[in-house]
Amino acid sequence: MTFVKGLKCRECARDYPKDPLHVCEYCFGPLEVDYRYPQIKKRLTRKRIESREPTMWRYRELLPIDGKPTVGEEVGFTPLIRTKGLARALGLKELYIKNDAVNFPTLSFKDRVVAVALTKALEFGFKVAACASTGNLANSVAANAAAAGMKSFVFIPHDLESGKVLGTLVFGARVVGIRGTYDDVNRLCSEIAAKYRWAFVNINIRPYYAEGSKTLFYETMEQLGWSVPDHLVIPMASGSLLTKAAKAIHEFRQMGLITRTGCRIHGAQATGCSPIATAVKGGWELFKPVRPQTIAKSLAIGNPADGFYAIRAMRESGGWAEDVSDKEIVEAMRLLAETEGIFTETAGGVTLGVAKKLVEQGRIGQDESVVVCITGNGLKTQEAVVDHLAKPDIIDAKLEEFDELMK
Repeated sequence: MTFVKGLKCRECARDYPKDPLHVCEYCFGPLEVDYRYPQIKKRLTRKRIESREPTMWRYRELLPIDGKPTVGEEVGFTPLIRTKGLARALGLKELYIKNDAVNFPTLSFKDRVVAVALTKALEFGFKVAACASTGNLANSVAANAAAAGMKSFVFIPHDLESGKVLGTLVFGARVVGIRGTYDDVNRLCSEIAAKYRWAFVNINIRPYYAEGSKTLFYETMEQLGWSVPDHLVIPMASGSLLTKAAKAIHEFRQMGLITRTGCRIHGAQATGCSPIATAVKGGWELFKPVRPQTIAKSLAIGNPADGFYAIRAMRESGGWAEDVSDKEIVEAMRLLAETEGIFTETAGGVTLGVAKKLVEQGRIGQDESVVVCITGNGLKTQEAVVDHLAKPDIIDAKLEEFDELMK
């Protein structure tokens, strides 16, 4: 049974059918999935959710598929870790890490959105999956398309981290590197999507794809005992993930699954690509596009598609946005690894670095609960830290040499 009514324009509220569409033909606003919430509320209870398998699909009534999930059936329900050493380091009493760095199968939150997008693409009858990507999405589309028996085309900036390129090629995807930024890649992909009948997950399938992000926050609320934290800190590239946090909280409240919604949502960006954070700090309604220059390549989107909506979501929640330098990114990556044994990619360094800055600014209180979202694995961005770590000690296999080392 489907609980999806169709699509609706975020700007003019015009209705559209459940088709592979993403832009309103009247006002050019983005389209969003529209659900039959009264029917969902009658069916979706805490007890029913808890009785299901621990994957993202335990919330399937709030996801935009008509049948059963056919791609990424094991994705989601990643750990929510209450930290000890990290909490002490930041001076907080209740600090959690939502760790999507261990998501199945490609170690990032993008597996959530791709599972929904490709399930929907198969419902539409597409045979080829495609995407414009800064890395994690490329990995996920390639892996999940391979598992689903689909061909895949992946378009990336030509200077992407080698680990992410390798982690896409290994699945047999056709990878095309574009000389330019992600925004250049995305513009080209929009033209290709108009000409070829491919399921571009973040273009013509985008309204469905983006809904998968909500599951990260559904899980967080369930893992917190059907509650929300005082603060959420979320990385921003396009801004979509942050907007879906706000939507997830609203939906759970609407369904009666939580009773409190007082969660301040904060956005995190790298200083070298911070159009959304700059707009929030400047009090602007709109952001100014920038040309990215940062080691956090997975967040390097200078013209974020959901930037306007992310700004609005933060302001409505009472949250804030901040940015951190490349040096602060590396320091935060090391801090998380050395205190909690979690190796995050550069985007996680951005998010934790911003959380630390918000605590120092007094925007997060020491007695308040905080969830920091870690969205990708550090094995993908080793270049960022390799020159900042000590080298191994090399000795012969002799006890006296080790004894000398211990002196």
